[in-house]
Amino acid sequence: MQTAPDTHALDNLLRARGGKWTVAIVLSLRGETLRFSELRRGIGVSQKGLTIALRALERDGLVSRTSYPTIPPRVDYALTELGNEALRVFEAWEEFARRFGAEVLASRRRFDAAQDAPPVPFETRSRR
Repeated sequence: MQTAPDTHALDNLLRARGGKWTVAIVLSLRGETLRFSELRRGIGVSQKGLTIALRALERDGLVSRTSYPTIPPRVDYALTELGNEALRVFEAWEEFARRFGAEVLASRRRFDAAQDAPPVPFETRSRR
């Protein structure tokens, strides 16, 4: 018999990780340490958006932040052990999107047409 999902725990994590840039940041940090400016350039996020997302990821223990007392200041970000576990989930979503993204978009178009509703925007550009 399958146990009921722990929706409270799932809701709590998804609400915290629902930020627009979370997946892009975690995927960008796979296997490497990056400076703030490298992340910002690679993802195409605003300074404010990246700062908010990185603080949330650091708070949750998924990303480590190392600052160096240099001029100009240098700050490096890397995935923690917990972040590497989360990476596995994000990579599975990345693979799903690669394999079935077109099918999902076609399904949305069919649904919207049947509902006579305006289409819901979906960003399709690659983050990397």
